[in-house]
Amino acid sequence: MIESEVRPGRQEDVDKAADVLAGAFADYAWTRHTVAADGHFERVRRFQWLFVAKIGLPHGKVWVADGPNGPAAVAVWTTPESERIGEAFGAIADELRELSGDRADAADAAEAAMAPHRPTEPVWFLGTVGVAPESQGKGLGRAVIEPGLAAADAAGVSAYLETSEPGNVRFYQRLGFEVTAEVALPGDGPVTWSMRR
Repeated sequence: MIESEVRPGRQEDVDKAADVLAGAFADYAWTRHTVAADGHFERVRRFQWLFVAKIGLPHGKVWVADGPNGPAAVAVWTTPESERIGEAFGAIADELRELSGDRADAADAAEAAMAPHRPTEPVWFLGTVGVAPESQGKGLGRAVIEPGLAAADAAGVSAYLETSEPGNVRFYQRLGFEVTAEVALPGDGPVTWSMRR
């Protein structure tokens, strides 16, 4: 049962959104493979902070569902409308590589392995989504994703995502996504699924 309304993210949400997303991704297979173990949580939190503050808010779309202490669920999309998304990613590329630490080569290899499976035409790309542990099981994950799906449908374009968690595959299939590729990441990395709706 959804306990809060979904709303567009704002600049003042960035810190709490980064906390929520870091909690969701600290033990996630992709980030464990691509982000250094030392100071792992803080590295992942900074990565997510950059994605919300420097990519999602200025160049994409962010939706949040509030809990008692601010955002309890967050979804960040990149969209076809941004003409400067490549420039925005370029501006933070060095810091992202630094955050990967001794896993930077693994991160590069993972990106290279997934690149051939990513759409080349305009899509809504669900870059990151997470729900605070105390708010899980209440429908908030689905709730913060649905505005992006509706926007993609309205624009007549596909929605796309990647996940390295088998349980997530079933969750996204219930939202209408289909698996388009299953990739074992190099260097004993996790299997990652490309999914499209």
